[in-house]
Amino acid sequence: MNGGPLKGIRITEFTSAWAGPYATCLLGFLGADIIKVESQTYIDHSRYISFTTGRNFATPNESSVFNTLNLNKKSVTLNLKKPKAIEIAKELVRASDVVVENMRPGVISRLGLGYDVLKEVKQELIYLSSSACGQTGPQREYIGYAPTFAAMAGLPHITGYEDWPPSNFMGSIDLRSATMSAFAILAALLYRQRSGEGQYMDLSSQETIAALSGDVFLDYIMNSRVQTRKGNRDSIMAPHNCYRCVREDSWISIAVSSDEEWHALCRAMGKPDLLLDERFSDGSSRWKNQDELDLIISGWTKDKTDTDVMEALQDEGVAAAPSMSGEALFKDPHLNQREVFKEVDHPVIGKDWVVAPPWKLSETPAGIHCHAPLLGQNNEDIFCGLLGMSLDDIKELEEEKVIF
Repeated sequence: MNGGPLKGIRITEFTSAWAGPYATCLLGFLGADIIKVESQTYIDHSRYISFTTGRNFATPNESSVFNTLNLNKKSVTLNLKKPKAIEIAKELVRASDVVVENMRPGVISRLGLGYDVLKEVKQELIYLSSSACGQTGPQREYIGYAPTFAAMAGLPHITGYEDWPPSNFMGSIDLRSATMSAFAILAALLYRQRSGEGQYMDLSSQETIAALSGDVFLDYIMNSRVQTRKGNRDSIMAPHNCYRCVREDSWISIAVSSDEEWHALCRAMGKPDLLLDERFSDGSSRWKNQDELDLIISGWTKDKTDTDVMEALQDEGVAAAPSMSGEALFKDPHLNQREVFKEVDHPVIGKDWVVAPPWKLSETPAGIHCHAPLLGQNNEDIFCGLLGMSLDDIKELEEEKVIF
């Protein structure tokens, strides 16, 4: 464990894919000790497949995606189809503060590791279940991945261009759900610190994403208006769009929220005459005439680099930023100075770039202290060191494929 604010907190997780593992990874950055329960009978698919990059891996220890999602963790292998493995898992829970699982609703209870059982093992246990649609309701058993979480939450319906179909969302949706899980666990830890009581948390990824689109609900409730896709445009602000720049597939995002910023934009473009144009005299007029306004701005940006436009506008106090590619992000001087990307030594992958913790804590720094674990890497450390088993016990349980 490191010296982060969660030092002394132990979490046992029964998770796979992205949404579950990244939640505990965030808490591991903050110093929590994370034990990941895995099995060779059902290996986390992110150890073998990267949907994002389109790569497959020959062994369970080669995936950079798994490495990024499971930093600072320990891995033990238990075949949860075996009763002895369930008893060992209960001992891990007894030594833990938090349990996290993201199996389909009902599965972990059928294994004998549901909250009703484990709260008898440890009364003050904090237990979070993360699923697509929650643990109750008619859709509780629906299978879900990031695109379906987003679709059921209404996000694709409002994302894209008017004459295009709804947009598909991928891994970032999982990470948003994971962040909400981490937030909920921190709240439960604070409550337990005050009351001494644990609790059960039912997190629905569908509801998590819907909650982050609250303005859409409010617009319907208050105005009976169903929002649809409108590209990069805003309901109030104008100009508010992405504009082509001189390099191939190079774009600049510009957003203006006030007359003051509009005047600054006109100065930066060298077009003071626009201030006298009645089509753009105030915010309402600019919004009504944004087709013409976008043409004027595009005519100004098209022969300039996105960086030059950004600097010219930011100097005048106008919000503007390039639409950055993955390569541009990785090479960005600002992100590099803030050490957003870290190189981690991995025994199989070698040197691997990962994304660092998103917080800078002055007194209890968040950090990366270890690569993601190899499958079952910490069996001896956890089963002997934490649970007090002997090496002979482990060997016998391995022969029985309990530790497997």
